[in-house]
Amino acid sequence: MTFSKDFIWGAATASYQIEGAAFEDGKGLSVWDRFSHTPGKVFMGHTGDVACDHYHLMEQDLDMIKSLGIKNYRFSISWPRILPEGVGKRNEKGIDFYNKLIDGLLNRGIRPMMTLFHWDYPLELHKRGSWENSDSPHWFLEFASLCAKQFGDRVKDFIPLNEPACFIGMGHASGEHAPGLKLPLPASIAMGHHALKSNGLALAMLRQSVPGVHLGYAPNANPVMPFTNTPEDIQAARKAYFRVSDNPASWYWSASWWSDPVMLGHYPQDGLKLYERYLPKGWEKDMPLIHQKLDYYGQNIYHGQYVKAADNSLGYEVVPHPRGIGQTASGWPITPECLYWGPRFLYERYKTPILITENGLANQDTPSLDGKVYDPGRENYVNRHLLALKKAQADGTEIAGYLYWSLMDNFEWAQGYAHRFGMVYVDYESLQRIPKESAWWYKRVMETNGENL
Repeated sequence: MTFSKDFIWGAATASYQIEGAAFEDGKGLSVWDRFSHTPGKVFMGHTGDVACDHYHLMEQDLDMIKSLGIKNYRFSISWPRILPEGVGKRNEKGIDFYNKLIDGLLNRGIRPMMTLFHWDYPLELHKRGSWENSDSPHWFLEFASLCAKQFGDRVKDFIPLNEPACFIGMGHASGEHAPGLKLPLPASIAMGHHALKSNGLALAMLRQSVPGVHLGYAPNANPVMPFTNTPEDIQAARKAYFRVSDNPASWYWSASWWSDPVMLGHYPQDGLKLYERYLPKGWEKDMPLIHQKLDYYGQNIYHGQYVKAADNSLGYEVVPHPRGIGQTASGWPITPECLYWGPRFLYERYKTPILITENGLANQDTPSLDGKVYDPGRENYVNRHLLALKKAQADGTEIAGYLYWSLMDNFEWAQGYAHRFGMVYVDYESLQRIPKESAWWYKRVMETNGENL
């Protein structure tokens, strides 16, 4: 059995993680430019100043993408590269870089899939209150409108936001990511609402401005999986997956808080009981705008947690992972079933084709004496997850596609260069690229539309 004939196979990257050229050609600073230069914030003091130097090695990278058989490439725009202050005067050299990238993809028969925001927020807008400022949705709309005008004649796939749970929660509540703030609930929840409003404004504008557009969204939430396939455990897992946490310190780790407004037009009721008082005044009026029709519903999924039905106030209890379970270099458990249960539960709830916008394995890869990079663990990880995704499709879940994270090793946020997610090895000193053995394996998977799994 293969996937659907129009299945979207590809890989993904993000601007700050690969581009480098942090201070060149008129680019403004982002919150990550400052955060990565703040002592103690990033592993070993690593920064994205150079990263993979994709800004200068773009043509080489485009040839590599083509050689690997990747037909769909998800990348993001550096907001301060094209609008150095976040709004106002645009940077022509930054726009020219993305025009060359898009044209280079199309000339090689590769479909560009543009994420507008993947965390590198303009530092100048951060100084004006960032997402907490009620003007922030209009700042984002100005940025999105510029992207639509400059790139929408060739780019037809847009995802406005990547993982608001991370850039709001980890950036402004726990402080692990840029800009490194630990704000009280009224601030972080208001920020989240303004981010959702930004997403709605961008989606509505793109639908109107870009002929033939396909619109998506890329939130993240680790799936909850049933310990057994009994109806009781399946219902318990479904309930746990969409429950909003009553722990104020982790309120943002929620599938339903970030997706119900976009997909259903309302916040989840259990979430409102806990946090409605922290939403901005008049938030209800924004819900029709936030609720926009999507062509595919993206989800970034890496691992999951098992639960079983229980006679307690929650109706379920967490089942610990088995002793000795496989782990990635990030310390994440390897649970391939997450790509069955996550898409299934999300499709049941939102009735929109599921695009896996990120899934991948962090590993400690290194070249062998023969110059090749052998990563059988990555092949095994992806193979097992794709088998689970194929089973989800066979059982009735509409799957739009799968994008591996990441095309190449890159700056992995607070972990710097410690973790390698790429199917292409990057020597960060010489900047040499070496496709790992998993890249050639994945090429064969794409060529057979998954039939050889």
